[in-house]
Amino acid sequence: MSIRTVMSILTSKYFDEDLKAAVEFCGASGAHLSAVVICMGASPMMGEYNSLSTVWLEERQREIEELVKKAEEIKAYLSRTELSYDVQDVYTEYAFAREDVAERALYADVVLVGRQACQDEELQKRVMDGALFRTPTPVIINRGRRPLSSTSKSIVLAWDSSDEASRAARQALDLLKAADCVYVTMIDPVSRERVNGEEPGADIASFLSRHGVKVQVDRVASGGNRADEILRQHAMDVNADLIVMGAYNHPRWQQTLFGGVTRNMIEQSSMPIFMAH
Repeated sequence: MSIRTVMSILTSKYFDEDLKAAVEFCGASGAHLSAVVICMGASPMMGEYNSLSTVWLEERQREIEELVKKAEEIKAYLSRTELSYDVQDVYTEYAFAREDVAERALYADVVLVGRQACQDEELQKRVMDGALFRTPTPVIINRGRRPLSSTSKSIVLAWDSSDEASRAARQALDLLKAADCVYVTMIDPVSRERVNGEEPGADIASFLSRHGVKVQVDRVASGGNRADEILRQHAMDVNADLIVMGAYNHPRWQQTLFGGVTRNMIEQSSMPIFMAH
């Protein structure tokens, strides 16, 4: 997948770091930047006789005016770059934010969520829900301070033969082709028909190699440790710049109740992650 349109999620509270990272990413890849600055407001407060609270109305108007001001600041910053860009200011309520994100993510090749946006946990949840589950668009989330590069030298591809992992590999193909080495990483792989084949990792390695990807297959034993911990450690061991993985191979209610690789990676990884569902 060629990356030609990048949607960068910016929180109206603070965005300078995320905006700069998005500009650098788009500049290096020659992509159009769609900067979406979001402010989420509370649901309407009802006063007596089912009338809207004047306090709520005043607060909403103040937030909208501040959002418009922030959007103008972003436009002024981007006008000094050589990028193709557009800026959208979105005032929404918590209940509708995921739909607002999904509506715009449909027309992007990838959605960027930087460190500052991740600090707003409520916004992060709605972005992941809206983009990953309501559109086919992948998400790159970067909670750490490591800069996001459009040409990663070393990439870990988390592989478990699932539809989600396959989709992630296909959507990240351009990034994988540009890397010096892609480490196809399997944790406690089982060799059996219709799962990993006789030689786990061989099939995906051959597929990627035919596309010009330089591949190394790593089969890693968990030793009883959590898969996400092993994956993060292995990425550090090979000095990876990016992790590519499928998101939510199991139902979300299981992830919510019992945790899971995707949830733990989102919450605990300081390395950029490319996710597809």
